[in-house]
Amino acid sequence: MREQKAWRMDGFIGIGCIALFVMAGFVSLIQVQLLLAVFCFALAALLATGITIVQPNQAKVLTFFGRYFGTIRDSGLFFTVPLTVRKKVSLRVRNFTSNKLKVNDVQGNPIEIAAVVVFRVIDSAKAVFDVDDYEQFVEIQSEAAIRHVATKYPYDTFEDDNEITLRGNADIISDVLAAELQERLRVAGVEVMEARLTHLAYSPEIASAMLQRQQAAAILAARKKIVEGAVSMAQMAIEQLDKENILELDDERKAAMVNNLMVAIVSERATQPVINTGSLY
Repeated sequence: MREQKAWRMDGFIGIGCIALFVMAGFVSLIQVQLLLAVFCFALAALLATGITIVQPNQAKVLTFFGRYFGTIRDSGLFFTVPLTVRKKVSLRVRNFTSNKLKVNDVQGNPIEIAAVVVFRVIDSAKAVFDVDDYEQFVEIQSEAAIRHVATKYPYDTFEDDNEITLRGNADIISDVLAAELQERLRVAGVEVMEARLTHLAYSPEIASAMLQRQQAAAILAARKKIVEGAVSMAQMAIEQLDKENILELDDERKAAMVNNLMVAIVSERATQPVINTGSLY
């Protein structure tokens, strides 16, 4: 089923024709021509069924005795084939916000996820005839697509920074979700304009454990940076002393100095210096 244009003409011309037949009917009554009057009134009533009004960003799908006759997309007053059944279809941009769905990500962790889908009808014939209720179809297929996408990626990763995750790659996930939805909703004549996650979180039963894991990963990453900086600073200090010949240190004293610098930099608390006032020997 594909959308096609329905035959129509200016509605005011149709109203004018109807008015002429009504006037002819009254004239026939005055002249006591009952059969002609009945014919004129019946023809006017028949033509009146062909008058239709189409609002902006709206379409009228016409069927004529069970057959698809065409679609009127232009807004205004029109006259079309009488006795056609017209179904209104909105062409406006709409959005659908899914419920919070509980699913398992690719690693098996239970998560809560929800998304908003922005869509519009681009083929009124498919929307009316190929699915029973295209709005309900969009809702059900959107939730199915969200579940499917959520099971393909992990919520977060603590090892591989290049891996695509639901939390860290929102734009990529949105594109994947939109493509998945478009494939599912093409049969209903619907175009997916945008799909974005509106809610993403671990399920309550594992949220506390995952928070501790994230905090531990953050602490380890911070410690790694601190250690790298401490090693670099100790190396710079030794190289500066050797370059300017301020002190001549053997390997044992260099190791002691590096140890003291590392302790002072890496320690979480301020170090307390120990002053050497001399030796007994």
